[in-house]
Amino acid sequence: MPTNPTLNDARKLLDAADALLERALDRAREITDGGKSIDDHQLLTERVAYAATERNAARELIEFVAAAQDDERNPPMLETIAAAGVADLVRNLKDRLDPALEDLGLSESDLDAVFDADTRSLLRRVGNEAVFRRIGAHTCETRGRDRLPLEDIFEQIRDAVRDFAEKEVAPEAERIHRNDDLVPEEFITKMADLGYFGLAIPEQYGGSELGNLAMILTTEELSRASLASAGSLITRPEILAKALIQGGTEQQKKKWLPKIASGEIMVGIAVTEPDIGSDVASVKCPAEKRKIDGRDVWVINGPKAWCTFAGRATALAVLCRTDPDLSKGAKGLSLFIVPKDSFDGHSFEMKQPGGGRLVGKADATPGYRGMHSYTLNFENYEVPVENLVGGEAGVGRGFYLQMAGFAAGRLQTGGRACGLAQAALEKTAEYVVDRNQFGHPISKFQLTQYTLGRMTVMLAASRAITYAAANAFDEDERMAAPLAAQAKLLACDMAVELTQMGQLMHGGWGYAEEYPISRYVVDAQVLPIFEGVKPILELKVIGRSLLAG
Repeated sequence: MPTNPTLNDARKLLDAADALLERALDRAREITDGGKSIDDHQLLTERVAYAATERNAARELIEFVAAAQDDERNPPMLETIAAAGVADLVRNLKDRLDPALEDLGLSESDLDAVFDADTRSLLRRVGNEAVFRRIGAHTCETRGRDRLPLEDIFEQIRDAVRDFAEKEVAPEAERIHRNDDLVPEEFITKMADLGYFGLAIPEQYGGSELGNLAMILTTEELSRASLASAGSLITRPEILAKALIQGGTEQQKKKWLPKIASGEIMVGIAVTEPDIGSDVASVKCPAEKRKIDGRDVWVINGPKAWCTFAGRATALAVLCRTDPDLSKGAKGLSLFIVPKDSFDGHSFEMKQPGGGRLVGKADATPGYRGMHSYTLNFENYEVPVENLVGGEAGVGRGFYLQMAGFAAGRLQTGGRACGLAQAALEKTAEYVVDRNQFGHPISKFQLTQYTLGRMTVMLAASRAITYAAANAFDEDERMAAPLAAQAKLLACDMAVELTQMGQLMHGGWGYAEEYPISRYVVDAQVLPIFEGVKPILELKVIGRSLLAG
């Protein structure tokens, strides 16, 4: 039986992973000419980018647990969970790079030099199935509710949001999902009263400025109750708020940020178009400056797709092409704040006195219901000139302001993924303890314990890198953007895999709507897609930042 692994064991494994990854990165930089020819080497770049993400998650997991070791609130087995999580990540990293050794110009001897006999033995011992079974048995005992310890203020925030989410959101989550109902107004009102929409907005503009970790914890706990009817409510306001903070005029900040922070304005983001997804620089929807009845306005014509919450929203952040020359790419785009009325239901039509129209229809989806995602069409829709983010200086800067907002959205999505996965872990642990088969609770079987153990360490690693990215965002958002992308990449894949593992643990009942695990599975499917689809994150965000550095 393997002994309990330690952080020192984990550090040795991380050293080996570091050594192999750095060799791979050096060779990948040469092969891609410093990232200039990523598209000629997409599979290689994808492998290296994901391996780097796993390395960083392992590092953050070690650092998080090491910093918390003297905390008396530490849950039992935290060091074991961290060490096993690192072993899982390092094994994945090694197996991911192994098939690409020849493409990287490396050899078996390069691999053996890093993962020598002693290191391979350590990896087998720390990542032994018996270790995961012990973790899984502990998860069953706690019903999956152990959490990483935090500073007192963040513990208080997490507990307060959890209390709200369990009392207010969770009882309505299944009804909203099954009926594809709109988020109840009382959710928005109560969340606004509690200050959830202003967590990362400066105090001078009506926010609480508690920082990005507070925002992530809030998002995580809301998503644990319901991803679609609570967990995503603060993401869209946050995306617009980041764009305004970075590039809005002072007058715009004073006008819009307090209304966002108070929940007076609910926001939808309109970037994607029916024929344009991740290639944001190719957005075509035009906005033309005109003078109408003596007023200077911008007039928008064209479609937008996948605009979540567009019906209920009272303002849309719309990315438009203000320079008709498509060769200008990203430099021809500008960002507008477009006010609108609030609508219930799955379709709406907004008419302006001058004849402008905005029509929206919600697209049916298997999961992520509650907020509704719309296809929109603007027809001669007028927008006041003062609603161009950044004013005249903002012409042509929309792409960069939108990307800053998306970086914040990616960070939040990491938190959303952790919250959804936490819900799945808890419900699975409860189920396997209560379910008897072959004369025993299925929690007593080795494979069940092993599976719960892996679910536990996967979630711990995703939390560690997500929390680290949140703290880094408070220091320097631009420098932290690649880490936020890595947190989003790892946590979203984790949520998909973890929810499906939980569904299998439920057996046939995992496919029944009366058990929430079926909702978690379909909700998780959207996570690797929005706020930057997985391949784009790997190649254009993470890969580019690694290989150009």
